[in-house]
Amino acid sequence: MNQIVSDVVLCQNQIDSFFVNQRIALLLKQSNMSKKFGVSSMVVMRFIFSLVFTGKNLFRYLHASDSVSEIGKDTVYRFLNSTTANWRKFLHLLSAAVIREQILPLTSDKTPKVFIVDDSLYNRNRSKKVELLSRVHDHNENRFLVGFRLLTLGWSDGTTCLPVSFSLLSSANEKNRLFPMRDDIDKRTNGFKRRCESVRKSPQVLVELVTQAKAAGIAAEYILFDSWFSFPATIIRLLEEKVQVICMLKAMKTTYGYQGFQLTLNELYKSLRKRTGRAKILASCVVTLGSAADGSAIMAKIVFVRDRSRRNWLALLSTDVHLADEEIIKLYKRRWDIEVFFKMTKSFLNLAKEFQGRSYDALVAHTTIVFTRYIMLAVSQRMTKDPRTLGLLFHAGCDELRQVSFAEALTMLLGLFQQVLKEIPVSIAGRIQALLDSFVAGIPAMLQRMLLIPAWKY
Repeated sequence: MNQIVSDVVLCQNQIDSFFVNQRIALLLKQSNMSKKFGVSSMVVMRFIFSLVFTGKNLFRYLHASDSVSEIGKDTVYRFLNSTTANWRKFLHLLSAAVIREQILPLTSDKTPKVFIVDDSLYNRNRSKKVELLSRVHDHNENRFLVGFRLLTLGWSDGTTCLPVSFSLLSSANEKNRLFPMRDDIDKRTNGFKRRCESVRKSPQVLVELVTQAKAAGIAAEYILFDSWFSFPATIIRLLEEKVQVICMLKAMKTTYGYQGFQLTLNELYKSLRKRTGRAKILASCVVTLGSAADGSAIMAKIVFVRDRSRRNWLALLSTDVHLADEEIIKLYKRRWDIEVFFKMTKSFLNLAKEFQGRSYDALVAHTTIVFTRYIMLAVSQRMTKDPRTLGLLFHAGCDELRQVSFAEALTMLLGLFQQVLKEIPVSIAGRIQALLDSFVAGIPAMLQRMLLIPAWKY
């Protein structure tokens, strides 16, 4: 029992520290979420944020015998259903502050920063009257389910992955929508803009998410995504936003210019000379992807990689043709971070499970709060496991390691020199030994104590 109480107190302290350090109250105010009457938006936000760590949903928590909350169900849903709240701006402000103040100081300037884009099923398979509910194709099960597509933009430095923005997409085809959009919403509000965005094509929304993230001060050199978004028009549009693309390709009717011919991906693979043996990288080439606005050709590198799961190949495309084949593969491996993110939010942070709201605004609000929970946990993990958070102690340890390495190298050189002296006549070796003794005597005392050979007499 004492351990349970201690864990609860530690969790609450960590949440309090996160809300204070990240200035959540100020971010809410800047995102058009301020108190009109009753309980402040900061208190409601913290209450909803903490629910998942109690092990209960809203209904169970409010009806528990030990519940001490003064917040009612109406207050929570009024907060979630607000059409004026700018939840995307809130997530931009929070992620930009965390990246700038806590992640980048722990990351080398030479480490490439990347955006990661992917979509996942937001399952509401048992719902019937949720606003903009639609039939959505699930790539994993290869069938249509009821819900939304959660298009997410993440940022990664190779160690920490943070959600930057998202869009909860309905179907662009009106026939696939099971429930219509509300018609009583002011068209000037953020809620109306969110609804209009939800019925657009995902490649168009993807470009807007990247543009808005860059405008919020979140920078990255590359953007990673799988073959569902790897259309030449989308890639060229992202290049106009000054972001290099690394993506997976699938065999379609899309053609690429190579040595004066327009070839499909299969034809391009057959025309290339493959590496012999069991090489993991089979072949690579530079192709013409399309034309820019000024008429210049857009070049890209395609790398063919052996598929481990079957006797086939995979193709990766990079618009940065100067990257080595191995570096393209290494960078694309980071895309798996967003799959881990989806798994965590759905399995442990109650994404699409905590509330049964029918309003589209409530779905967006709760998804943002779940993403905020993940940001807190990701930052906490980085601060706990990254030794660079130790500050001066870490740098002192690095200096000591460098000194020890230098001492070991010096010891090895002196040892080899002594072996050479044994093969030299004694008359000459004596004078060389005297020079060696004077050299060792001139070494600083701290390094002399680190030397592994105590005596230097011939």
